[in-house]
Amino acid sequence: MKAVLMVLALSSGWAAASEFAVPHTLVDVGGGRKMNLYCSGAGAPTVVFDGPAGDAGWAWYQVQPEVAKHTRACIFDRAGFGFSDPSAQPNTAESVAADLHRLLQGAGEKGPYVLVGNSLGGANLQVYAYRYPQSVKGLVLAEAQHEDETERLDRVSGGKIKQIYAMYAGQNQYCLDAAEQGFAKDSEKQTQCIGEPLTNYGAKLGAAILAAELKPSYWRTKSAEYDAMSTSDEQLRKLRRPFGDIPVLVLTRSLSPYAVPGQPQSAANKAFEDENVLIQKEYTKLSTRSSQRIIPGAGHAIQADKPEAVVAAVLEVLKQVKP
Repeated sequence: MKAVLMVLALSSGWAAASEFAVPHTLVDVGGGRKMNLYCSGAGAPTVVFDGPAGDAGWAWYQVQPEVAKHTRACIFDRAGFGFSDPSAQPNTAESVAADLHRLLQGAGEKGPYVLVGNSLGGANLQVYAYRYPQSVKGLVLAEAQHEDETERLDRVSGGKIKQIYAMYAGQNQYCLDAAEQGFAKDSEKQTQCIGEPLTNYGAKLGAAILAAELKPSYWRTKSAEYDAMSTSDEQLRKLRRPFGDIPVLVLTRSLSPYAVPGQPQSAANKAFEDENVLIQKEYTKLSTRSSQRIIPGAGHAIQADKPEAVVAAVLEVLKQVKP
């Protein structure tokens, strides 16, 4: 019986995911370059989501439909991801914020907005909030990238975090080379670079993800975005100031991405995770109405591990938004 219920639950989730497997509103954001926006639901403020490095708006397929039951909710694909055309420039926090502004305006999606960002998307949306403060009425920062986190985590890890990040950059280049040569179907390189999206996301969304990540353009965009993270950090650093009294809810992981499965937490890993909590806590200093919540059972991609926690956080912020 449990197995049957699990299959039904997955099937239901995959049915919702199919909405994210096709382009929706394609808007010219300048120079003939089009970006994809998908909005559903009705009400104000409109909730806008942005996700982690290298991912499209479909990262929110378990969250956006639930929020759309309560208000207008929108996901978008950054340039070069999902169904959005690539840009000649890397996706930096400033360029993403500018793209998003043109996209929302071009689609007629008027503010005010509550912004929800995970990882790099959290940095992008903070820049948006600074650039367009009159239109932003609340923030949910789910493991959002902080401008000083690389240096602070590298220091507490004894230099290991930059080594890990260099490995990620190397992996991106490896996959770009493989994509340019053409992935052999079900090859080891395809599995290493793309994984098994058909298994993880169902037939329709999985096929869309697979098709996107087989393209060299995806890996060029992902590599450029990753390599430009220090630029994004500097852009956010230059803008850093308080958000005023808008509600800011900070969601922080409880599971370390660097823990050894099946082994007790090491002192080094504890120090690393403690520092991450402190970094995330600093966001609560930026608004007079802010709080931090540690999410049990969630890793860095909270929207994937505990989507219900993100939905609850968004609804909580919506209740706090001033008319």
